[in-house]
Amino acid sequence: MKKYIFTTLAAITLLSIVTTSCSDEFVNPAPEYSIDSENYFNSKEEYDNALIAAYDLLQSTYVNVLLGEIASDNTLAGGESPTDVIGFQQIDDMIHTQTNSNLRDIWNWMFAGVQRANYILEFQNKTDFEGKTQLIAETRFLRAYYQFELVKWFGGIPMKPDARFVLGDELKIPRSSVAEVYASIEADLTFAAANLSPTASQKGRATKGAAFALLGKAYLYQDKFTQAATALQSVIDLGTYSLKTGNDYTNLFELSGENGTESVFEVQYTDVEGAGFPCLQCSEGNVAVGFSGVRGYSGPFFSAGFSFNIPTAESANAFESGDKRKDVSILDINAWAEANANYDNGNGIKFGKGNEDTGFFNRKYLPRTRSKEAAGDLNLTNPNNYRAIRYADVLLMAAEAYNRGGINDVKAREYLNQVRRRAFGDNTHDIFVSGAALTDLILKERRLELFGEGHRFFDLVRTGNAEGTIPGFTADKNELFPLPIEEIQFANGNWAQNPGY
Repeated sequence: MKKYIFTTLAAITLLSIVTTSCSDEFVNPAPEYSIDSENYFNSKEEYDNALIAAYDLLQSTYVNVLLGEIASDNTLAGGESPTDVIGFQQIDDMIHTQTNSNLRDIWNWMFAGVQRANYILEFQNKTDFEGKTQLIAETRFLRAYYQFELVKWFGGIPMKPDARFVLGDELKIPRSSVAEVYASIEADLTFAAANLSPTASQKGRATKGAAFALLGKAYLYQDKFTQAATALQSVIDLGTYSLKTGNDYTNLFELSGENGTESVFEVQYTDVEGAGFPCLQCSEGNVAVGFSGVRGYSGPFFSAGFSFNIPTAESANAFESGDKRKDVSILDINAWAEANANYDNGNGIKFGKGNEDTGFFNRKYLPRTRSKEAAGDLNLTNPNNYRAIRYADVLLMAAEAYNRGGINDVKAREYLNQVRRRAFGDNTHDIFVSGAALTDLILKERRLELFGEGHRFFDLVRTGNAEGTIPGFTADKNELFPLPIEEIQFANGNWAQNPGY
């Protein structure tokens, strides 16, 4: 079935309104629907419900994370066979086209997020209530988050400030330039940073630190190093965040490590609401986790999955001896099997081999065993949160901004070495170089620290290091992904395709 952005967005004008959760986490229970949406927004409760609906699309970013690794040199598509989820395989080999259904999902779901945020902003002046500025700040943070994903993947996008898209807009609203999209993102995040609370009223809500961090990242992607350094330093100066060490670091990506002091912004998942393959975005679970699991696995701690997103041997070997991050980031299934040879009365663990098997798996986001049955397909309802922005990432982005901007290499080394001291448990691995040599080490550190978290492809592209590093990458083409062919056709020539596609 064809999906068109404006068909999707027009449908969202009949907004899916969800009720608030009674838990302390900002998650999404079963929706209630308001058909007469023009008569909505008459109370604080209705604005709150619309905001939850805007948060809801964050859960669909699981595919952004998966493909951010698969498109890079970190991992291979994997799966059962070379034709298993053909869109993943094409992106891995850099032979994707404008008919790739997985890229279409990213476009559709991120635009749905923008549309839901714009729905609130279209009616932001309809009703006054206490706490409205905070709500609008969260809404603008979310719009910036979705637009940042879109501009990373596709470049310039059509924009309609503070209003929903309607049918017919596709014929008259052009694609904005990349600079215009970033200007919108900067404006939204500047407002959000000025008006959000430093602490979240519920786990999963945007905060002042999250807004500054995403703003700094948006500046960094544009090589605006002075502005990036200022925004990222604001996160550090809040004093809210810290690096997890020792056992806390070992458990950073376990359920017990969610929403901790290293988490600047975290996408919340649960196993409460199930889904099936015809509607992956319907799941409240982290679909990427099941996709990354060990095929046919039977044993302790983990549960089985579909063996996508397979780390390469080169990326597994990139970690230095003594770097504690390797065991947190990568599961060597053969070493794990040897260590658990006595499992099941000496029968050991069992596992299969899939396409492009290397023996390595993305341990950060592997499915863990659970004490209860979840709704729907167990592979699609893993409750593992996605650590969208970690404090370690903030430190490394700040280091990069201070260094690449020629601002302060002393600060750059300080922040880089904070991350390295946590990784090695000592200060004997500190870095003392400056200039271009320091830049290279910061970028290398980003790969190791953020392995498996979906950032690698975009780091390589924005720093000009993708060609020659990513197999099959073609310069002046693969920096961006193609707009879905349905969008080009639906806009009837109003939107030009990206170069090379």
